[in-house]
This record gives sequence, C-alpha cells and structure tokens, in this order.
Amino acid sequence: MTTSFFGDTAALTGRTLRHVTRSLDTIITTVITPVAMMLMFVYVFGGAIDTGSVSYVNYMLPGILLITIASGISYTSYRLFTDMKSGIFERFQSMPIARSGVLWAHVLTSLVANLISLVIVLGVALLMGFRSGAGVPAWLAVAGILLLFTLALTWIAVIPGLSAASVEGAGAFAYPLVFLPFISSAFVPTETMPGPVRAFAEHQPVTSIVNTIRDLFAQRPVGDDIWTALAWCVGILVVAYVFAMAAYRRKIA
Repeated sequence: MTTSFFGDTAALTGRTLRHVTRSLDTIITTVITPVAMMLMFVYVFGGAIDTGSVSYVNYMLPGILLITIASGISYTSYRLFTDMKSGIFERFQSMPIARSGVLWAHVLTSLVANLISLVIVLGVALLMGFRSGAGVPAWLAVAGILLLFTLALTWIAVIPGLSAASVEGAGAFAYPLVFLPFISSAFVPTETMPGPVRAFAEHQPVTSIVNTIRDLFAQRPVGDDIWTALAWCVGILVVAYVFAMAAYRRKIA
C-alpha cells in the first residue's frame, strides 16, 4: 500500500510537472510581481526608510520571498480547479491508484514551481546588491522555513481549488496572503506603525518568519522568533491539511 502511494504520487507529480514546463508563463507571472515590488521599494522608497546599517535590499528580501510564495500558490489552486472541472479526478478514481496521491502530486508540484520562482527572485536580488555572509547551516535553515511556509500555504490553496465555484474564485484567495507581508516587519520596522496596526503586525505569522530569515541572513542570533515562526507554519499546515482532506473526501464521496 505504501509503495503504491509513493509510486502513484511520483507518476502523478510527473504529469503535473509536465503541465508546468509546458506553460512556463505561470512561473514568469509569479516572479514578475515580487521582482517589480523589489525594484520599486529599493529604488523608489528605500532611500526614505531607515533600516540602520542594513542595506534596504537585505532588509526587505525576506518579505519579497514570502510574497513570491503567496503569488505562486494561486496557480496550485488554479491547476487543481482545472483538473476537477475537466473530469480527470473521476477518471483517476476509476483506476487502481492511491486517491490521496492526486492531491499530493499538486502539492509537490507547487513546491518545485515555487522553488524555481524563489531562486529567480534571489538571483535578481543578488544583482541588486543583496549580500549575505551566512554559512551553509543558516542557508539550510532559511530553505527549511521557506519550504515549510510553502507547504502550509499550498494546503490552504488546495481548499479553494476543490471548493471554488469559478476559476477566478480559485485564484482570488491568494490576494490577502500577498497583502499580509505589507502589514508586518517585511518592509518597515514595526516600531514606526501606529498602535493597533503595530499590535497586529507583531503578532501575525509573517513578522516572525521575516525576522527569523533576516537574522539568519545577517548571522545574528534568531532568538524566540524561530520557534514562533515554526509554530505558525506547523499550525497552519496541520489545520489546512485537515480541512483540505475533508473537502477532498466530500468531492470524491
């Protein structure tokens, strides 16, 4: 049974990855928004924002990486919705394959597509002057946090992909997720925000994740932020997975 699950998931992941490679415009579109934001904030607003001795591109890159992920997972929802409407799910149900493998194929494809987008955005940041003296363990920690964040958001994306009434609705859920980093420490220090906004910014998941990645890049002690970030990511992942599987069971019942 386990062998069948992994084999089926690998085969189905290959199928969805081929769809991505045949429509690279989805990755290009995912990258354009965060790169445009990075260019605008660094070269237009960056000079007016005091980040101390840290260059602004170094300061805001963690937030841009999270926006890249939030932009990318909307296509996961879109691809899943398209498969649901095309009838391919019903066809898979009539075949002797692991049913959950269909969902995991979309999730794994999301991880690969988002990894490509993140590498491209990071490359642009390097051209814009981003530098980090972080060692291999710190980079691995950053990669792990981004992977966990992508996995959590991807399972959120599965829910509208299964339950949305239209393709527009399947993708529109990502807009609030893209906006969330703007009310965090991603672009400006939270100390500059008015009271209620600051309280929200300092107690939402993006701020702890951004602060952790920023400290890892800067070779500073991460403190408690890393545990808060991991708790948020794992908590969101577990809740989203439970609701996504419940929605899937309703669809295939």
